[in-house]
Amino acid sequence: MQPMSRSQILLALGVTAIVLLGIAKTWTYFGAVQILRVFWNPTHAVWGVGLAIAITIASTVIYTLWDDYRKSADYYLDLLLSPLALPDLIWIGLLPGLSEELLFRGVMLPEFGLDWVGVVLSSLCFGAMHLSSLKQWSYVMWATFIGGVFAWSAIISGNLLVPIVAHVFTNLISAIVWKIRQSDSAA
Repeated sequence: MQPMSRSQILLALGVTAIVLLGIAKTWTYFGAVQILRVFWNPTHAVWGVGLAIAITIASTVIYTLWDDYRKSADYYLDLLLSPLALPDLIWIGLLPGLSEELLFRGVMLPEFGLDWVGVVLSSLCFGAMHLSSLKQWSYVMWATFIGGVFAWSAIISGNLLVPIVAHVFTNLISAIVWKIRQSDSAA
């Protein structure tokens, strides 16, 4: 893939979020699916932040130990993050965190079932969405696993807020850490 400019990446993030939200809305309009609720609960918000920290730590360990994952993650993150400034990273957290969670955990998960079948199917779809090339298989495996973690957090809490907060903060923390690591290695 050719590198994109800052404007192209931000536009792609926005368009992708709108498309995913459109799919979720269309699915609920034509289907009989009962969307998973989102409601404010400070405890659930803290669970989401804690889950994001745990995922970020696990990702760092896997990044350190698994060469294929490190190469895959670096390729993906370099493509996405290199042109962006630090303040732009808020969009990396918010747009995918909200739109992907609404579609994959808010709509797909209840449609497929709030059980292991729903977790597996929605997670496989989530992982497949992260496939940009066959060389990205390890990154897709990780995304599929994390999709399962997000799904179980939604089922256990009964609140889509938990995976939304976890997803937003995981993306944000990972992006900031990657940008800092890149600036340190360039210095």
